[in-house]
Amino acid sequence: MDDVPDGLTEHPDRLRWNAKYGDAPALSPVHPLAERALSLPMPGGGVLDLASGPSGSALLAAGAGRRVTAVDISETALGALGAEARRRGLGALITLVHADLGDWRPDPAGYALVLCTGFWDRAVFGRAAGAVLPGGLLGWEAFTGEARRDRPRMPAEWCLAPGEPASLLPDGFTVLDEADDPRTAKRRLLARR
Repeated sequence: MDDVPDGLTEHPDRLRWNAKYGDAPALSPVHPLAERALSLPMPGGGVLDLASGPSGSALLAAGAGRRVTAVDISETALGALGAEARRRGLGALITLVHADLGDWRPDPAGYALVLCTGFWDRAVFGRAAGAVLPGGLLGWEAFTGEARRDRPRMPAEWCLAPGEPASLLPDGFTVLDEADDPRTAKRRLLARR
């Protein structure tokens, strides 16, 4: 992942996440939301992992035979994910997309599972919901406003408002599970279209 797309060279999020991941980022563990979603019936189709980082969840989905599109602003994270996918013989199943989620657009109704853990943007959530196939799943986890008590400099727009994200689901979605974790100040949602 040596080529940086236009507009991302000096992007502050790219620089911040590349610095966080360093030269050799450890893979993220498989997220429990991904484990749960992948254990449920879904239509045929791929998995979209938004703000993926070096995602263990993407590797789990690919290991189950699903095609995965992993989108992240950090080429360092994507490089680590791609290297591990190739090492496991899964490279052909994972497409790495180096992009800013604010600008990138998924294929509408193109994925059996859309997953995002650790990122929040209302517009991105709306586009993500639109990318779920009928019968498919949307899994999302993000900070709630409670996170700002311990992190007062965290921008409010990075946090879910009361009732979100379930209140933002388009018609046709059914919430399967929604829970807050007071230890992490995060809310988790799993919904079926």
